[in-house]
Amino acid sequence: VQLQASGGGLVQAGGSLRLSCTASGITFGSYTVEWHRQAPGKRREMVATISAGSKTNYADSVKGRFTILREDYTAYLQMNDLEPEDTAVYYCNAFSRQSLLDGYDYWGQGTQVTVSS
Repeated sequence: VQLQASGGGLVQAGGSLRLSCTASGITFGSYTVEWHRQAPGKRREMVATISAGSKTNYADSVKGRFTILREDYTAYLQMNDLEPEDTAVYYCNAFSRQSLLDGYDYWGQGTQVTVSS
């Protein structure tokens, strides 16, 4: 099982980035996918989640600016109107009810997003 996160980079405040999380080795459509981020010196926080049925939820800090999407084996995080406070390493996470019962919770390797002011 592998989750491959990509799409990070350096962008000016007000700009946009689109992160991708591509899965292999799992029936991706059956999994909930979350994007998390961790800024230096801060705890990792959940940013957005999309269920197997495509129900979405967002952290208050990104509502109206970020959109989580999914297709067959890839989930996306479209980030618009970026702010310096969005600077962090972004991680994707995938799990299902069964995978959690089996003790599995999958994480991608992280992709750096840096927003300059």
